[in-house]
Amino acid sequence: MEKYGILLPIVFPVLMGAMLPLLPVKSRRARNLYVELVTIATSAFAVWLIFHRPSEDFTVLNLAGELAVMFHIDGLGMVFGGLISFLWPLATLYAFEYMEHDDMDNAFFAFYTMTFGVTVGIAFSGNLMTMYMFYEMLTFVTMPLVMHGMGRKAILAGQKYMTYSIGGAAFAFIGFIFVYKLGSTMKFTFGGVFSDAPLGEMEPFVKAVYVLAVLGFGVKAAVFPFYGWLPAVSIAPTPVTALLHAVAVVKAGAFAIIRITYYSFGTELLRGSFAQYTVLCFAVVTILFGSARAVKEPHLKRRLAYSTISNLSYIVFAALLMTPAGMVGSLMHMVAHAFIKITLFYCAGAILHRAGFEYVRDMRGIGRKMPYVCACFLVAGVALVGVPPMAAFVSKWHIGTAAVASGQPLAIFGCFAVLISAFCTAVYIFGFLMQAFFPYQAEGQTKVLQASDPTWRMKLPLAVLVYMIVSIGIFAKPLLSFLERVALGRI
Repeated sequence: MEKYGILLPIVFPVLMGAMLPLLPVKSRRARNLYVELVTIATSAFAVWLIFHRPSEDFTVLNLAGELAVMFHIDGLGMVFGGLISFLWPLATLYAFEYMEHDDMDNAFFAFYTMTFGVTVGIAFSGNLMTMYMFYEMLTFVTMPLVMHGMGRKAILAGQKYMTYSIGGAAFAFIGFIFVYKLGSTMKFTFGGVFSDAPLGEMEPFVKAVYVLAVLGFGVKAAVFPFYGWLPAVSIAPTPVTALLHAVAVVKAGAFAIIRITYYSFGTELLRGSFAQYTVLCFAVVTILFGSARAVKEPHLKRRLAYSTISNLSYIVFAALLMTPAGMVGSLMHMVAHAFIKITLFYCAGAILHRAGFEYVRDMRGIGRKMPYVCACFLVAGVALVGVPPMAAFVSKWHIGTAAVASGQPLAIFGCFAVLISAFCTAVYIFGFLMQAFFPYQAEGQTKVLQASDPTWRMKLPLAVLVYMIVSIGIFAKPLLSFLERVALGRI
């Protein structure tokens, strides 16, 4: 029975979330307690499994040969699974206050809880088929969250999200087919599955298919030019956009790219080929494009969305260096960015919730009315820029050193792109902070802000997140040691 335990953090939240609209819950307080307990229990199940990993793969269903629904927890799955398990209970607590005046919050929390289980399914997938299946499920279970409220803008955003996601899935499916037909196994195998399968004249086609698969999975990672859905879904409630932009959807895209690069196609096949150079070009362009657009964007949540586009490609770029050092930098930034960006989105959401402001120009002096929220934004913003000893400094340092150590001209150019992006990050982050804390006085533009800091349900998650941002940077050595073992395939 122990092997069935791996299904608990996947099936349990999906079932509990689906049952929520059917339960005779008579008050928001009871409903919130139910959702938070389900979320905490799911996180506890996942964390227990991470620390007590099953030694064998668990096949739930075998359709035909290698086409099986299989789960396994390796080092990479531990990183992603642990990350979402830590953040989801905090995100749920924050959402209670944000959604307290919403008439459709039961349906919202149902899908919100189900998304947790689907995301854990991606993290704990044991083969490409299982990951692809849950990757597609993630699109459909988050679709109602994006369209929540069913306004015209929300529906259009949902349509764009679905169009991009299905298109990306089609490209990814091509990679799925080639791995199935030409690879030695569908299981995730560190080093790839083509080492024991001579490709001969098919090798160039396999490399071209790898590029298509990266771009397909890269849709959820908002790789240029497939980024358009991410700013559009900023219309969704902030608890949704924070998870989409910081944890669940976009990180699932980056996670999938790392999976197929290191565990399906293999770096020995790809390193130094046109396939590697092509996908590196996409990543570098995305880093520069996202940062430049964030500087120009006046809407705070969309500004953070473009920032996410850029920072996701930090993760992708480092992974595509196809070196252990690059993978360490990639995974470190995956962790650092998740904590930083969810904090920034939650600060933006708190301002929208308590003051009703969406555009930076309207937030002049907001720091004096909401000092707690803006102080958290300050810490997270400084961390995102890469100021030591914050978390993103550690990750950017490892990305830069890995790029230089690789010796590839394109990688070194990418290192310069990261530096330019860091400068742009300082511009769009401190542009808001200057407005918030040091507002200039202009005739006819003085506006009294009837705003205040939120209650403990928003303050507590922000406090924990800020603490983690600082702690991950200062005490990075144990995490880096673990990530090095993951990058070498020892876990």
